[in-house]
Amino acid sequence: PWIAPHDPEEMSMLDTLSPVSWEHPLGTDTLGRDLLSRIIFGARTSLLISFVAVGSASIVGMLLGLIAGYLGGWMSAVIMRFIDALMAFPMIVLAMMIAALLGGGTTNVVIALTIGLIPSYTRLMCGQVLSIKENDYVLASEAGGAGRLRIIFNHLFINSFPPLIVLMTMMLGATVLAEAGLSFLGIGIVPPTIAWGSLVAEGRSHLGSYPILSIAPGIMIMLLVFSCNMVGDGLRDALDPRLRGLL
Repeated sequence: PWIAPHDPEEMSMLDTLSPVSWEHPLGTDTLGRDLLSRIIFGARTSLLISFVAVGSASIVGMLLGLIAGYLGGWMSAVIMRFIDALMAFPMIVLAMMIAALLGGGTTNVVIALTIGLIPSYTRLMCGQVLSIKENDYVLASEAGGAGRLRIIFNHLFINSFPPLIVLMTMMLGATVLAEAGLSFLGIGIVPPTIAWGSLVAEGRSHLGSYPILSIAPGIMIMLLVFSCNMVGDGLRDALDPRLRGLL
């Protein structure tokens, strides 16, 4: 609200589909609402959903990966077969199925995206733990009588975390794109909540006469996804000494 020039819900039937002007830098929509203000408020929705979904999925996926990788045995088999079943569906398809079953709304979209993201974190954490737990310092801790929780959090989790930071950053962009796709299809964020995907959907009937209604929020989605991927690449290069100084 400090940045937006207008109230995003303020309607003016005399200014419907008005062109770009100083008062309305991106024009107005079919109900006379300022498009720039709606895009700014839609950013808050997209970022909130992305951070909550990625944070929740990373916590659940890390715990499952730690358990499966360190304990092994039947517990690892059960967890990883469940993860394999989830990975049989692409993340966006799985999120669409869950969102369609639960219905629209911010909470249901977060749940759908969280479930769709869990397999990536679980498999990465499990692979990291399997490679780290055979190192000499872990075996020395076990021989010294260290408990399982101490080994898991002091050795396995700490040394597995850098690749997960990179994955979390990159998944922010993928989650924004998935949320926009769900909202565009009408099974994501529902009005009056503003989201970039729903803004693109609202403007598609005017692509021939007033394309900025869909193009402007679409460009914002593209820039945010690109930015998240660039930050992820930078973190990967910074955290992996083998990649420093390479393009």
